[in-house]
Amino acid sequence: MFRTRGDAGMDCGSSPQKHSVKILIVKLSSLGDVVHTLPVVQDILAAHPGAQIDWVVEKAFAPLLSPLLGKGLQRVIGCELRRWRKSPFSAATRSAWRAFRRELQSQAYDAVIDLQGLSKSALVAWLARLAPGGQRYAMANQTEGSGYEAPTRWVADVAITLPPHSHAVSRGRALAARALGYTPAARPDYGLNRVLAHAGHGQAAPEMIAFVHGSSRADKLWPLENWVALGRQLNAHGYLIALPHGSDAELAMSQAIAGGLKTGGDKAVVWPRLALDELTAQLALCAGVIGVDSGLSHIAVALDLPHVQIYNFDTAWRTGPLPAATAGEGARQRSVFAQPAPSVGQVWDAWLSCQPPAVISEWQPLP
Repeated sequence: MFRTRGDAGMDCGSSPQKHSVKILIVKLSSLGDVVHTLPVVQDILAAHPGAQIDWVVEKAFAPLLSPLLGKGLQRVIGCELRRWRKSPFSAATRSAWRAFRRELQSQAYDAVIDLQGLSKSALVAWLARLAPGGQRYAMANQTEGSGYEAPTRWVADVAITLPPHSHAVSRGRALAARALGYTPAARPDYGLNRVLAHAGHGQAAPEMIAFVHGSSRADKLWPLENWVALGRQLNAHGYLIALPHGSDAELAMSQAIAGGLKTGGDKAVVWPRLALDELTAQLALCAGVIGVDSGLSHIAVALDLPHVQIYNFDTAWRTGPLPAATAGEGARQRSVFAQPAPSVGQVWDAWLSCQPPAVISEWQPLP
């Protein structure tokens, strides 16, 4: 489907005599959805090594993408549609909107790919400027458990039908691959590990495990007493618990967990509130992460850390660690589901299953 510009000498090759193909990804929010889309960048670069890729994203999530600037992404274009729609006619909003449009339209694209499938992403895709021969691509249908709004299909030059039962990562990868005419690799590559390792972010903390206990939805949370019980079990094996937080309520929960683990010395550390890029770098240094279904847990997957993702709803098939990434001996990432919530024992067993076989024998089951 993908067509490059008709200018003389222009194709998607990486030869210095040829212009690089220019691609715009539109994936605005939320944090987990942005994380799920990261492999698309690496897929495109594997298929079209000379590609210049820009990404439009909500400004709050732009720091997650900033480490990839110059290492996969040419530009990260921040917008604040969530904030702007609260006061659409204010002078500040009008000024910010004009600045956003100028930045967006400063480049002409061979392909604009709407990976969100909502009216707001369709608007951004429609505003983006196409190069001669360029096209807009979007989903032609809703997939199970995901949002979808018709304008995304109306705006697209090419609407691509996707399997209705699709994992969030697979859905975006499939759409981009169909749009640009390549076959993606079997395993997703998020790109974050290489970038952070090359940047030399701090010293590894092999005896620290992060608890991602916070979520924007109260019905996704795990009880305080469960976190404390799990933390004590990990403390007994010599691990310090790291407690990130992004709100006052999450800070209070972090402090409560830390307070429950103060038995014979400090067994937990409450991290300061960190910017998203700093928090990602800190998570990358940990020995593993255990967390509820949230954006930070999805970052743990992207970092390929040993990780257990806790689900109170049977939606792990759509947003949790991919089966291909968890199948087989020595799997590093698991999801665990039960209602009303998984037990401490279930989460502990899942954590043990994330460890290498040589290590599992050293760990004790829950008493």
